[in-house]
Amino acid sequence: MRDLVNWTLENGVATLVLNNPPVNVVTLRLTRELGECLSELAVDPAVRVVVVTGAGSKAFCAGSDIKEFVELMDPALAIDKKMVKENLVYDALDNLPKPTIAAINGLALGGGAELALCCDLRVMDEGTRIGFPECKLGVFPGSGGTQRLPRLIGESLAKELMYTGDPIDAQRAYQVGLINRVASSGQALAVAHELAATIAQRAGVALECIKQAVDYGLVAGQAAGQSLALQLTGRVFGSEDIREGVNAFMEKRPPKFGHR
Repeated sequence: MRDLVNWTLENGVATLVLNNPPVNVVTLRLTRELGECLSELAVDPAVRVVVVTGAGSKAFCAGSDIKEFVELMDPALAIDKKMVKENLVYDALDNLPKPTIAAINGLALGGGAELALCCDLRVMDEGTRIGFPECKLGVFPGSGGTQRLPRLIGESLAKELMYTGDPIDAQRAYQVGLINRVASSGQALAVAHELAATIAQRAGVALECIKQAVDYGLVAGQAAGQSLALQLTGRVFGSEDIREGVNAFMEKRPPKFGHR
């Protein structure tokens, strides 16, 4: 039974909720439950888009449970018991073969901010903040933040945010490209669901190919990414979705994709 992370599905949009009050901190147990949910979401054909959010209004996720650090002071223990597992689960979210959106409905700090970086898109409440304060505790963003943040906002600014540990507000996060949309106070989840509903109407095969080609190209380089994109073109042209899309265009009607 899971009670720290769970998900629901409506009209192709899965809502994945971190529920560890009061501020949804990342614990070893939450990490395990998150991994279980991601495994289910990855293979469920009814899931078209995944929205990740935190329960309540205080925090999306305020980072790791510092109380657990007391038991993890041995380097080998910290790596084996926490960081390896956490990185695997965060990578699973990053590599989920479906579009993902973080609805940042409250503070996103440390491991919580790193979790938001794993999503394809981010929507943030105008009254909240996001940051990477790990260095203030003597640690650093060890769950992918050092790699994902520079790719989003550039090396220099990413280092500044991680060096100072100071959070930024939603408007600043939007200006630097860290988030995609700023929502009115308390509306991040609603805005994320609206965006997810739009994406869920698009061709599922094409969405998977877009994500795969973009992500691979960012790691392997433009030439390799373009080569993969050419291979994926064969997949979309062999799909039922393209036939439905072309027929709908010719018949001047909205397409009804079967995502096959």
